Amino acid sequence: MPDFVAAALASAVFCLAVIALNALTRLALQAHLAPDGLAENGFLQYGGALVLARTTYRRATRVPDQLLGE
Repeated sequence: MPDFVAAALASAVFCLAVIALNALTRLALQAHLAPDGLAENGFLQYGGALVLARTTYRRATRVPDQLLGE
């Protein structure tokens, strides 16, 4: 996959992950399942989204030979 397509895919995954993690954080705070120090748009949400985006980018830019296990 070309690098620009992989970068676009990774950025889309990052945006969706931030939105999803913020929604989960909001639900956890409203249900009193999370500590009060946990906030939306915090380090945990951006860190998790970055990990998902990086994983997506690395998987998208792999050489096809590596996918076959050769």
